[in-house]
Amino acid sequence: MSGKVRQKTAANVAESVTLSLNERILKECHTLYTEPDNGLIQIAASVGLSLLAPRKKISVLLIGNHSAGKSSFINWYVEEHVQKTGVAIETQGFTFVTSGRKRESLTGNATLHLYPHFEPLRNIEGIVDYLTTEISTSKQKKFSLVTFIDTPGLVDGDMKYPFDVNKAILWLGDIADLVFVFFDPIGQALCKRTLALVEKLNEKHAERMRFYLSKADEAGHEGDRQRVMMQIVQELCKRPGLNRTGFDMPTIYIPNPSGKPSRCMNQIEDVCKDIEKTINQTVQNTLNTLERDCVKIAELIDAKLNLDSTDRSYNMRASVKGVLFYLIGSLLPLLLLINVLASNASSETLRSVLGANGTDALLLYLVTPVQGFWQIVPNAWRLYALGVLAIVTIFLLILAKMSTRKRPTLSRRQKRDLTENREYVRNYVKTKKQTLYQEYLQQSVAEHDL
Repeated sequence: MSGKVRQKTAANVAESVTLSLNERILKECHTLYTEPDNGLIQIAASVGLSLLAPRKKISVLLIGNHSAGKSSFINWYVEEHVQKTGVAIETQGFTFVTSGRKRESLTGNATLHLYPHFEPLRNIEGIVDYLTTEISTSKQKKFSLVTFIDTPGLVDGDMKYPFDVNKAILWLGDIADLVFVFFDPIGQALCKRTLALVEKLNEKHAERMRFYLSKADEAGHEGDRQRVMMQIVQELCKRPGLNRTGFDMPTIYIPNPSGKPSRCMNQIEDVCKDIEKTINQTVQNTLNTLERDCVKIAELIDAKLNLDSTDRSYNMRASVKGVLFYLIGSLLPLLLLINVLASNASSETLRSVLGANGTDALLLYLVTPVQGFWQIVPNAWRLYALGVLAIVTIFLLILAKMSTRKRPTLSRRQKRDLTENREYVRNYVKTKKQTLYQEYLQQSVAEHDL
């Protein structure tokens, strides 16, 4: 195991100090899976197990009609103007907003290289040219642990998209950790395309769905807002996939920079808490998955080593059986050959070669029994007896060949590598996981309670 554990470089240590605890935990878990020399993905592949590396951030998918406030929410959360906003249909494609070391914009191909798990989006014709990534250096709120996915504004009517927008949103909904649906009280809140997509997403991912009445401060008086919300909720509940009790739709809006108060209740901070809660749950799930994967890998390594031991025992037995069949198959024609040679050779020749004792033993134990058996066989049947002898000999030799077929076994190096991997997974990785879990719990529970 000594070769498996590598010391962190000074740069890595310095970087880990600047990260938040959750960010560091997710990053270290990701590294445990993806290290090129001894990552869990590589170790698992050696025993036939396919693993996926955990993501270092959660993804939040935002959908809604155009001008519903999706981009404005992202700008507010990041506290940087990374997305265009306005009353027109500004968002024509999908924009991934994430944190990084410097402010930068990436095109479609660069986006898919940055997010390999989004690579299947290429299968949707025409979408690559409408993918972008905005990288921001913001450290506000929990942005370092979030990737926002801003989607095209949805409209009804003759509006045509340059790609299958419904298919793209549904696919992204399958991998997103949260799906925020923004309903604009003064726009097309009841856009049929939006409602249809929401219904399909809700059928598979109801626990990830969150519904918000955005721009609530622009909806007029309290009575007007209530009527708008009632109308939206009623329309949603008409659909079979969305007909559920306790439908929650908080009112949110971007706080006025001037600090001017509004009579409308703003629950936008609850959205931040929901994101933080999902991050915490993701950290726990990642640590739990790490432990399960370690146990599974160790079990598969044990099974492979046990199978190798069984195969080696089988090969040993096969070798012994093969040698026995080979000796028996070779003995019959050898006895016949010795008998023929001994019968044709004179006694003086045999005694000069084998000596008196050897000649007597040869005649007593080999020649005489064969001649006695051969005399029993009638002359007319001796040719058939030779054929049977040949068939039996060939059969025994074939049986010897088949018996010596061996099962593949591990080399010494392979066994050593597997043993080292098992110890690495059982000791180092699991100990690392326990340490990370302990650090995670300490941020919420007092030390003396642990």
